[in-house]
Amino acid sequence: MLQIEHLTKSYKPAQQGFLKKFARKFTKQTVKDAAESARNLETLAVRDLSLNVESGDIFAFIGPNGAGKTTTIKSIVGIHSFDSGTITIDGHSIVDEPLAAKQIFSYLPDNPEIYNYVSGIQYLRFVADMYGVDPRLARERMHKYADIFELTSKLNMRCADYSHGMKQKIAIIASLLHNPRLLVLDEPFVGLDPEATLHFKEIMHEICQAGGAVFYSTHVLEVAEKLCNKAAMIKNGRLVAQGTMSELTHNTSLETLFMNELADDSASLVTDNSASPIADKSAVSTRENASTDETSDLSDAATSNTSAE
Repeated sequence: MLQIEHLTKSYKPAQQGFLKKFARKFTKQTVKDAAESARNLETLAVRDLSLNVESGDIFAFIGPNGAGKTTTIKSIVGIHSFDSGTITIDGHSIVDEPLAAKQIFSYLPDNPEIYNYVSGIQYLRFVADMYGVDPRLARERMHKYADIFELTSKLNMRCADYSHGMKQKIAIIASLLHNPRLLVLDEPFVGLDPEATLHFKEIMHEICQAGGAVFYSTHVLEVAEKLCNKAAMIKNGRLVAQGTMSELTHNTSLETLFMNELADDSASLVTDNSASPIADKSAVSTRENASTDETSDLSDAATSNTSAE
């Protein structure tokens, strides 16, 4: 359903404005130095990442803040370009066949932006038209999911008057109108009340039972462990663990796996930093010895000069 092979994505430094470029002409920095500085400022957000989400999977994508989860997701759905690698959705490349790929999946960001100055029903109709959904099917699905999420009586309200949770529900309904086979979700339960969360989990299971799949990022590891059959963890842009949930949580929990990976990083940092003070102490000791020797030599020289006189 979703195949990612050797995905690498970096962020280049922001382009300099006119004033900075003008000022640089009056400095001693060479073009070569400027190019070297730009290379050093590049941020490698995702490094050689490969994973496979199959039909029927509810796949959790976990990792600490800044690990590369959202960058990966935005690359999957075609928002970000990437440096190298391939992303295919049900056999369609997101680079070479973006429209075909986007007919198959729905993307729900962690903070969905919807048009504020239309009503909920107008927004849903717009999304259905954009995907070319038959009007009769669109109406059926709108009312089905609006009833599930208890929004039917509020569909004629302006979206600007919706609460955060209501906007999240409208975005979920919109994402389901074209009957996607793959859901790509970034923190999908943020803002939802417990009842809506339960209903959305049931919908996710229904999609998977019909041969679809769900790929979603989350920090709520307890929920992910219960809901998902597979998971992958990313850290510093690299995939550090992936497999079935039973493989990853054998005799432990997903939370323990997560904390162990972070502890490994902390341990390596302590080891790296602990070497520095030793080196510094040696350097100080060497300098102190050299200073003592120099003082001794000066004293001896002064004594010799006095004797000669």
